[in-house]
This record gives sequence, structure tokens and C-alpha cells, in this order.
Amino acid sequence: MPQTNPFHSLVPRKMTDTELARSIRLNIEAELDAINLYAAHIDATDNEDAKAILRHVMDEEREHAALFWQLIARLDPEQAQHDREASEKYTLITTGAPHEAVEAVGKEGGEARTVAETNPAKHLTVGSLRR
Repeated sequence: MPQTNPFHSLVPRKMTDTELARSIRLNIEAELDAINLYAAHIDATDNEDAKAILRHVMDEEREHAALFWQLIARLDPEQAQHDREASEKYTLITTGAPHEAVEAVGKEGGEARTVAETNPAKHLTVGSLRR
């Protein structure tokens, strides 16, 4: 397997946060590639010792990817904003909210309504019936 030159992204000065975020995204790509590779190895063997080691190493790669993602959120404010909005959009999408409500998340003057407001039938509770 070809190896990435560890110095290919070095610049003759310290990187800006934007440049570092770009480099960290490449690190995430490598971590995800490793996770998929280890998962394929696990699927391709019946050797339980090998599977145990591969699962352990794969879990470490998952942790690395998660840590890198947290770092990108601090280096790239636009990415951090998308992360904040994605959680709300995910909830709206998976609960059947209209497309317009999903797209309104994060828009100026168009704050998204809560999930219950966009699809009240799916979110009736004893407390909501008391209103």
C-alpha cells in the first residue's frame, strides 16, 4: 500500500487554522480508511485472536477520527456551525418534518420550528395534551 509522505502538506511557515483544518480532514480520511480496512480483515478471517486485535485497533481509529472531528470544529467556525445545525436537522428529517422546516434551520429570520410544531401528531405526550 502506498504511504503518504508525512511532509507533503508542510509549508515554510506555521499553518493557519484553515490550513490545519484541511490537513486534519486528510487525517480523518486516513482514519476512516483504516477503520474500513480493519473491518474487512475482521470479516475475512475466523481467527478469533486476530479479530480481537483488529477490533481493538479499529476502535482506536474511531476514537482518533472523533477527536480530529472535535478539533476541526474548533479550527473551522463554519464547520462548527454546520455541526450544530446538523443535529437539529437530523431530528427534523427523521421525524418527518417538512423540507421547508429542515431548510429553515440556521437561516436568518427563519428559525426552524420545533419537531412537535412541524409534526404534532408524532409527538403527543400527556404533557402536550394538557395545553
